[in-house]
Amino acid sequence: MLRPFVAYLRVYEPLVAFGEPPDERLSRAVEEAALTRPDAGEREMVMWLKSQAGENPRILPKESSSLPDVLVLDPEEVPTEASAEVGPGPLVCPLEIRPRSAAALVGFLGEAHPALRGAVVDALGAPEDRIKSRANSALRDLYGTSMHVLSTTWTVPLPWFSLVDPRQFRLELGSGQGDPKRELSWRAPMTDALRRVGEAEELVGNALGDDAGPVQILSETHRWLGNFHPASAVELDYGGLVQLVDDLTLESDTSADEVHMLLEALRNGDVDEVGEIFQTLRDYWGELAARERFN
Repeated sequence: MLRPFVAYLRVYEPLVAFGEPPDERLSRAVEEAALTRPDAGEREMVMWLKSQAGENPRILPKESSSLPDVLVLDPEEVPTEASAEVGPGPLVCPLEIRPRSAAALVGFLGEAHPALRGAVVDALGAPEDRIKSRANSALRDLYGTSMHVLSTTWTVPLPWFSLVDPRQFRLELGSGQGDPKRELSWRAPMTDALRRVGEAEELVGNALGDDAGPVQILSETHRWLGNFHPASAVELDYGGLVQLVDDLTLESDTSADEVHMLLEALRNGDVDEVGEIFQTLRDYWGELAARERFN
């Protein structure tokens, strides 16, 4: 089964961040640690398909009757510098599929064209105020004040690369583009990620102004990260996008390096270099994003 063509920005918090003692079901899910990263993408897809496959589509994916879906990380798997602290372990990232679906639904109802919004509301067979009420109720199921996972389809927002050290990538090619083990990701301590995104926000804001799209993404990401335990870890994962890229291209992917080079060019006021780097990034990611329209 193909994974969804989705990339992820995840936060893994120490278990102590979920209360003392933490929720019993969450603790059991962490002990079992049944999900892998490829499994997580498939899990999300299957839950959504089940919610839509019946005669009467559900407004949101049904909550699991067993244990919550979580990803678990050992602090030893997070590259750290002397000043950064991660843990203690285990580090936990709840997938929070139902609340994330609810947040997406609320955003859709607030931003979609009225005709499209009306078609979806009619398909769900419920008044819009009831749909919003159900969605807002599901948002209360978060483990904390914020979702632990952000996701994007068909591309990676370039500002996300500012959070990581380009040298600290994890690359697993596997046996080919369809191998579930195939992965390209970065991990960073929360303190480092916050420092980097803050510096990038200031640099890009001074160059482009606070209303520019990249600045808004950096600002929103900065605020989001500030909601979590300071000894957490941040993971940028290409997720199912690795299925779109051949081995040679994936091995030579320099997106993180180029974003940091772009930031350095901004720091030095080198406008020509900024333009060249941005064009290279836009060409690469534009070609990947265009595949959404292939069918």
